[in-house]
Amino acid sequence: MSEHKRRSIASGLILILLGLAFLAFQIFPALRAWANLEFTWPVSILIVALALVVIGALTGTADMLVPAAIVGGIGGILYLQNSRVLTWESWAYLWTLIPGFAGIGVFLAGLLKWKKREIIDGLQTMLVSAVLFLVFGSLMGDMFGVFPFRQYLPILLIALGVFLFIRAVIDRRR
Repeated sequence: MSEHKRRSIASGLILILLGLAFLAFQIFPALRAWANLEFTWPVSILIVALALVVIGALTGTADMLVPAAIVGGIGGILYLQNSRVLTWESWAYLWTLIPGFAGIGVFLAGLLKWKKREIIDGLQTMLVSAVLFLVFGSLMGDMFGVFPFRQYLPILLIALGVFLFIRAVIDRRR
């Protein structure tokens, strides 16, 4: 089956399912009331992420995991903030996780395609994102009351700098 045909089939199926869901909400008002009670608006963002995964699976495009991971990660953060597990002010440092979400998508796509370079790139992006999260989290706010790595911030910055320096030197020699 051609790639164009698979994309058309996947797009058609998603639109049919979406239309059926909207039709069910119109026909059964109790279903709409249940959905308003059970699902908050960030859940719709998580559903979009799931739809991206489904589109990628139906079309055989592993790279759809990258936008799915980004949208899903942001949806997860918004869900936690909306449910008051995290404060809205936590965006001051939670934005640093977005490159990590992209790294997760690249890593998973690399695993599915079995491309070593993509797997390594995904892991490196996740590492840099984690260090940025720790740095900005310690500077901008306390997560869950206490940010445990505040005293280790200089060491984390030095470690990230050494990692980036060594990686650049090794890549030049290749």
